Amino acid sequence: MPLEIERKFLVKTDAWRDHATHAERLRDGLVARQDGLKVRVRCYGSRTTLCVKSGRRGLSREEFEYDIPRDHAEAIFAHCAGRIIEKTRHYVPGESGVWEIDVYHGALDGIVIAEIELPSETTVVTPPDWVGDEVTGDPRYSKANMLTERLRAATVRELRRARLAGL
Repeated sequence: MPLEIERKFLVKTDAWRDHATHAERLRDGLVARQDGLKVRVRCYGSRTTLCVKSGRRGLSREEFEYDIPRDHAEAIFAHCAGRIIEKTRHYVPGESGVWEIDVYHGALDGIVIAEIELPSETTVVTPPDWVGDEVTGDPRYSKANMLTERLRAATVRELRRARLAGL
């Protein structure tokens, strides 16, 4: 089974920008969520995919991603109203691997989260100075929950406040 093993962190400064090698705009639409299972549609660059993710067990979860035609993705997005996230993903090489820095737009403007995918759960991660608190497994920072209106306003305010304070 294909596994995604990742850790997620808040970003406390913009110092990562000097080290980014490239970036791409992404659009994610939450199609369905039930019992920890999530289905989403995604567009980035010339690629469009449908992705199914299981609930997290530790740092790991099953992830199945399939390329789909762009017109199919756009048709699916039409069913995701209110559950679409737009962001720019920046890629930053680091000692522990390539960091993916997601800078959110729209309703989540101001949120910046760093993720790093790992080959195993026991891989040691050495966070750069610009990385803040770890939020792996914190439900407030899952994409699905950030889209939930009830949680979004409080989370966005908290993250904006932390970034302004340089925490």
